[in-house]
Amino acid sequence: MLRRTFLESAVSAGGAMALAAQGPPPGIRLGFDSYSIRAFQWRAMELLDYAASLKLDTIQLSSLEDYESRDPAYLRKVREHAERAGVSIDAGIGCICPSSASYRERQGDAARYIATGLEVAQAAGAKIMRCFMGSSADRHGALPIEAHMENTVKVLRSVRQQALDTGVKIAVENHAGDMQAREVKWIIEEAGRDFVASCLDTGNPLWAMEDPFVTLETLAPYVVTTHIRDSAVFEVPRGAAWQWVSSRGVRAFRSAREDGKALSGPDDHRRHRQAVPCTRGSPEGAAEDRSRAQYRVRQESPGPGCSLENGSGLRRKRSRVNTRSSA
Repeated sequence: MLRRTFLESAVSAGGAMALAAQGPPPGIRLGFDSYSIRAFQWRAMELLDYAASLKLDTIQLSSLEDYESRDPAYLRKVREHAERAGVSIDAGIGCICPSSASYRERQGDAARYIATGLEVAQAAGAKIMRCFMGSSADRHGALPIEAHMENTVKVLRSVRQQALDTGVKIAVENHAGDMQAREVKWIIEEAGRDFVASCLDTGNPLWAMEDPFVTLETLAPYVVTTHIRDSAVFEVPRGAAWQWVSSRGVRAFRSAREDGKALSGPDDHRRHRQAVPCTRGSPEGAAEDRSRAQYRVRQESPGPGCSLENGSGLRRKRSRVNTRSSA
């Protein structure tokens, strides 16, 4: 699959979705996710100025830490600054599932955490707030992934009225191998499409060993904002590997049933992960229960058998482009 092919499909699906929901689409807004340039340690005002200097349409402030304060007066200034710059804001928070390995205790009560995010989003003028359930670690912990999904639905339902009152859509990202598209769809449908939607990340399907086209086809009707980046899958002596092509890390996959051993590389570092097998582009396959299949997954530095012919991409920082499918 080529980037151009996927993007053409994504634009087509996003446009069709907006057309069905709102009439003629205003076009897709282009921006970036603040997480992509977090190394600069900029806050909202600086991020907005940078987006404006690049002549971008939108920005995703994907963390509450992107704001210097949660004081209403400060957030009003952020909103006014964005309006003057002509840059729309998507808000964001982190993990919202209290049982996930990714949930931070300092966030306190999960419902209160989401509510705070909604309050900040509304004050900053955002209509969308991105969040996520967890990570791939939740697929091999003490609780089954279904339990984490149910806990996520429960906490989302508890903030439904506030989401509706603020007019902010909660966009759940397919994040870090936590869920395949059918699972994200289940959360959206169970919680309620009137206030929950999808933040589609095009780089993360491979982390969950899912064909990105299946992800797109499944979530297109629910998408309100996206992360778009390149990914590559390639053969290695031990099986197959994939990487974000502007990232340092390479993730290698091999069926545990082949030899029952963990993957190891030049650094002798070993890391076990579980995932579901690839659906090979089949929507029917995406609906099947593949929980019995286990894969061992290892994150490693580039080394013998784990590098591309053109290794320059392995030395670049990862970046994410954020787009909006509707105004």
